[in-house]
Formats: sequence, C-alpha cells, structure tokens
Amino acid sequence: MTSRGAVLAGRILAELQELSTLVERAEQGWTKARESQDDFFIDGVALNLHGFYSGLERILERIASAVDETVPGGANWHQELLSQMAIEIPGVRPAVISTSLKEELEVYRGFRHIVRNVYTYHLRQEKIAPLVERLPEVFASAEREITAFAGFLQNVR
Repeated sequence: MTSRGAVLAGRILAELQELSTLVERAEQGWTKARESQDDFFIDGVALNLHGFYSGLERILERIASAVDETVPGGANWHQELLSQMAIEIPGVRPAVISTSLKEELEVYRGFRHIVRNVYTYHLRQEKIAPLVERLPEVFASAEREITAFAGFLQNVR
C-alpha cells in the first residue's frame, strides 16, 4: 500500500491545511462578531465551524473507504464513523483519533447538524462561544493525531 498510502496521506495533509484556514477564519469572525455585535459575523463563524467539521469528516471517510474498506451507513453513520476512527483495527491500522478527540468532535458534529437544519438567524453567540473557544485546541489535537496517522500510511509496506 506504499503508493496508495502516500497518495492518501498527501490528500489528508492537504485537507488539514484547508482546515487550518477555516479555524483562522472562524476565530477572526468571532472577534469581529464580539466587537460589533453584528449577527452577520455569527453566520460566518457558524459556516466556518460547519466547514471545519465537514472537512474532518471527509478525511475520516477517505480513511474508512481506502484503509478500512468500509464506510458506515444508515441514519447514524456520522456517529459511527467517529467511533470507527477511534478504534484500532488489528492487522489493518491503529486508531486514527483518540477517544478524547472523538468526544470533542461529537460536539462539532452536533453543531454541524444544527447549522444544516435551522435558520442562521436563530444561532446565538452563547451557543457558539464554547465551540470557537475550544476550536484551536481541538484542531491542534486533530492535526497532530491525523498527521501521525498520515505518517503511518506513508510507512505501510
């Protein structure tokens, strides 16, 4: 799997770069929202938080498809994907993410669902605040753990 692993690792690392930009944009929008009390900035922050989780989920889906050769289905597939990525599959791969990161990402997964299913003017700063405040730390953990997994992919023979 060396060349396939290297290609997948490259895609993962490129996606992480994109996520870094989303994190920065969410933080910048949050600062402007708090300074101006303009709800339109909240909309932008919500969209970037949505994009952050969606991008992470794309990475995890690619891993599930290419490495595990099975992507969860059904109504709860988003939750099942996180659970699948937090376990080691003996003889196939180590856990992609830690259990603690999985729990942190569950909150962003839930928020992504809200953004998709409510009108943006219903979003409130007090609900978004903890997500934005934790975002740099959550992203740093995700980047570290997923980059380590990309290293595993590059070394698989």
